[in-house]
Amino acid sequence: MTYKRILLMLCCLIATVVSQASEEQRDAILSQITGAQMPKTVINIQKMGAKGNGTSDCLPAFRKAFKKAAKLGGARIVVPTGTYYIKGPLHLVSNVCLEIQEGATLKFAPEPEYYLPAVKTSWEGTFVQNYSPFIYGYQLHDISIIGKGTIDGNAMTTFATWRNKQKAAQQRSRDMNHTETPVAQRNFGEGDYLRPHLIQLFDCERITIEDVFITNSPFWCIHLLQSENAILRGIRYDAKLVNNDGIDPEMSRNILIEDVHFNNGDDNVAIKSGRDHDGRNAACPSENIIIRNCHFKGLHAVVLGSEMSAGVQNVWVENCDYAGYCKRGLYIKTNPDRGGFIRNIYFKNCKFDEVEDLFYITSMYGGEGQDNTFFTDIENITVEDIQCRKARAGGLVLQGTKAKPLRNIQFRNISIGEVKNAISFDDTEDVILKDCHFGGKAGVPTQVTDKDNLFR
Repeated sequence: MTYKRILLMLCCLIATVVSQASEEQRDAILSQITGAQMPKTVINIQKMGAKGNGTSDCLPAFRKAFKKAAKLGGARIVVPTGTYYIKGPLHLVSNVCLEIQEGATLKFAPEPEYYLPAVKTSWEGTFVQNYSPFIYGYQLHDISIIGKGTIDGNAMTTFATWRNKQKAAQQRSRDMNHTETPVAQRNFGEGDYLRPHLIQLFDCERITIEDVFITNSPFWCIHLLQSENAILRGIRYDAKLVNNDGIDPEMSRNILIEDVHFNNGDDNVAIKSGRDHDGRNAACPSENIIIRNCHFKGLHAVVLGSEMSAGVQNVWVENCDYAGYCKRGLYIKTNPDRGGFIRNIYFKNCKFDEVEDLFYITSMYGGEGQDNTFFTDIENITVEDIQCRKARAGGLVLQGTKAKPLRNIQFRNISIGEVKNAISFDDTEDVILKDCHFGGKAGVPTQVTDKDNLFR
């Protein structure tokens, strides 16, 4: 038996052992994810004074219901059929289930002034005080938002137009991050044009968001910030305004995302962990995240980064497919401003139709960080049983750096029907490809014919 044959057999054995270990680790994590405990006491929001006529301001009724729930030690706040207009943010309390029943819509007022005063939040990975998210929870436990009703951010005419105005405040927030300005001094609000999130749960635990339909978000749709033990299941989207990410776990852990139907104007799932100094100082990685049985549609299906300075580890993306166009299927992005690490990532049994790039890792995202030295460690990534009909640009793209090459990346059983640039690897170590086919699988070689005779 040749040395190469022995080495190949050893690599296959190691891959099998690693795969089994990763599945055992995934199952152990799943056993710890419970979501929220559901309260038994019921409060009908209409009995608190809310009117589902689409015009009456229902914010006072919701505030009254939350106050009563807190006094009772928790409650299920039921929102029956109707359109409930809300002039300001819903600030949740612990042990509350917001049940938005089928036929019910929470429709938020679009005027920015209703979402002040500012609250503690984060914007693109930097901690700030900014406009309140429309549904907001801070340091809470056992929070659930369920039901087949609709959450309508109604942000088309105001917040959705702000992107072209945000540059000055965006740069100021990043400068404060890099100079480590105390967070208490990072105040943003009127005139700064930093859009709020639709739903943000900050430093919360035991969370369930299930079945709701989300549309017209002012910015990211669901942002889990420094939170843990969350189930996000059966959510539906038609959220195609600018930067309408579907789900953004950031510096969060023990999260299950399953059976979600995405249709978003940006990333479907974007796993983040803070930008630059804020992320590195927080040292709170995003970890133990399972994404399965989801249907992707929008800009990118699953993204890690680019705000990932505290690190991302232990992520599984399994048994997912496409519900429409995605620019990129699986996308990992960082640059030398970030630092941190990305490791122990598993993509398995996913199917895509037409994409621009199927799988892409870049350590030089946005061309930023050219003069910096916070390189990211990216290692231990397995991509297995992935099908794609057509990749217009790249099939498998790996872009490391000479300072920190990408390490230990395995591709097994990857099939791309049509692809312009099948493989493009720079600054990598220990990359394995097994049973990969680009542009179709080769069959039996043809026999020599008279046309092949060079000496006729």
